[in-house]
Amino acid sequence: MLTCYLRYVIDPYKLKEFEHYARLWIPLVEKFGGEHHGYFLPSEGANNIALALFTFPSMATYEEYRIASLADSDCQAAFQYAEETRCILSYERSFFRPVFGEGADQR
Repeated sequence: MLTCYLRYVIDPYKLKEFEHYARLWIPLVEKFGGEHHGYFLPSEGANNIALALFTFPSMATYEEYRIASLADSDCQAAFQYAEETRCILSYERSFFRPVFGEGADQR
């Protein structure tokens, strides 16, 4: 199991556009076998940072998703929307593996 953590620097004046972008991607990640844990938008504190978390069974399945998304028309439309609205200023991507308590499912 591998969880992707995305940290976005967004234009705080385009929060509505970024939220629309986020809603586009949740079903797309799931379409390609991932489990989306949601986007997290600014509330208190910094008004230009948003997060997203989603999980794939392995790095191999994540890479399959990345390749397939480049050919998928819905994914391309989501990429295009972000580019046209310029709601995302930058982002960084990190990957994490979970640690569970003793006796828990380690997947």
